[in-house]
Amino acid sequence: MKPRLRILLLEDNVADAELVLELLQAEHFVCEPIRVQTRAEFVAALENHDLDLILGDYTLPAFDGLSALKLALTARPDLPFIFVSGTIGEEVAIEALKIGATDYVLKTRLSRLVPSVRRALRETRGRIERKKAEEAARRSEKELLEVIEAIPAMAFTNVADGSNAWANRQWVDYTGLSVQSTSGLGWQATLHPDDVDDHMSRWQQSLATGEPFESEARHRNANGEYRWFLVRAVPLRDEHGKVRKWYGTLTDIEDRKRAEQERERLRQLESDLAYVSRVMTMGELAASLAHEIKQPIAAAVIHAQACTRWLCRDVPDVAAACRAASATVMDAERAAGIIDRVRSLYRQDTPKRELVDLNEIIREMTVLLNDTANRNSVSIRATLDPRLPATEADRVQLQQVLMNLMLNGIEAMQGKGGELAAASGRTEDGQLLISVSDSGIGLPVDKSQRMFDAFFTTKAQGTGMGLSISRRIIESHGGRLWASPNTGRGATFQFTLPPT
Repeated sequence: MKPRLRILLLEDNVADAELVLELLQAEHFVCEPIRVQTRAEFVAALENHDLDLILGDYTLPAFDGLSALKLALTARPDLPFIFVSGTIGEEVAIEALKIGATDYVLKTRLSRLVPSVRRALRETRGRIERKKAEEAARRSEKELLEVIEAIPAMAFTNVADGSNAWANRQWVDYTGLSVQSTSGLGWQATLHPDDVDDHMSRWQQSLATGEPFESEARHRNANGEYRWFLVRAVPLRDEHGKVRKWYGTLTDIEDRKRAEQERERLRQLESDLAYVSRVMTMGELAASLAHEIKQPIAAAVIHAQACTRWLCRDVPDVAAACRAASATVMDAERAAGIIDRVRSLYRQDTPKRELVDLNEIIREMTVLLNDTANRNSVSIRATLDPRLPATEADRVQLQQVLMNLMLNGIEAMQGKGGELAAASGRTEDGQLLISVSDSGIGLPVDKSQRMFDAFFTTKAQGTGMGLSISRRIIESHGGRLWASPNTGRGATFQFTLPPT
């Protein structure tokens, strides 16, 4: 299909006008010309919005092309204007191009006309398309900003270098700052002093890498109060991947932060209570500990005295003295080991997970509680699975659980005596299983489900925290702690732990 060309032709010479039209029609243009010669005719013709092109002579009897150009630039700046003249000089032509003419063609070289027209039309289409695209982008951005204004959250846009360009009404209402006060880096004034360095460091890193931004920081409101916000921003890129703008939101997370702080406070309180419970239990074991420590120390003294006697003989028996010295060292190391175990239970360290041998912990607690058991006519029997694998756990916390369960069992048999059985093994699904059984008074009737509640106790001097803390410790290790009555007398407490 031949292109249609609607031309405003400023030309007083009929022959020249026809020649121009013939050249264009020869190149398959369907020309629809409006020929004018005077200023009035030219101004009236400019009101025709279907025009594609202006071809103007430079010199006319009652009008001139330069004046026509200025009128066209005012009324129709997007319409291409090409001078077609035989009298225009080079200097005048250059001046016309500077003013805004698209091109000029001398009548003595009309062969340039068609290429010039094609180029002018092509450039005009390009300008129109770009303007349409820019206008569409502006409309889209305006619609986006209107949507952002309507959402119940604070939002902002920043230019590529990170400077703020716009903030929505929710931000203005919250901070009390105007959009102008927020622009550039003015928004930093709302940050809590303790959050500025980390927040800005993260922001600069996102600006440098182009990666999405995310940070938690406190922002001051119009009343001078700070609240926690989750700040997120994503980049908008052009067709070449270069960041044009950043779009971001601020989400109020004050309630979540307070909940986290409360959970941390409760966790610390629970840790403190566990420590206090451990210390109170160790206080009850003071007599037993003194006895346990005295035994290896007394034995060390006896062996040291024997070593001295062997060395002080007229003929020193060095071999016997060495055996006595070695025994002294072993007794001293045994005493030091007991002290280390007690010290670890008193220490209030940050929980530390490591590979732990549960059989070894049972043996340690058996030694530690043996004297207490003897004074209550209780014997301790340990049945340990030698193939039991290690597990990753906090050694001190598991010591506390076992000590609590074993002491409870000894107290349940107080006055009557009996046997405390500690055992290790595996469940059918591969979990590590530890059990502590006694032949004492058994579980409280109708209250067995409350035994693990905090502050519930059946003892006159009990705190009601031991079993509650023990269950929390086991559950924090991914296990389970429960109690069940024995067929005859007494009760069994069991807990599981996952293998490594």
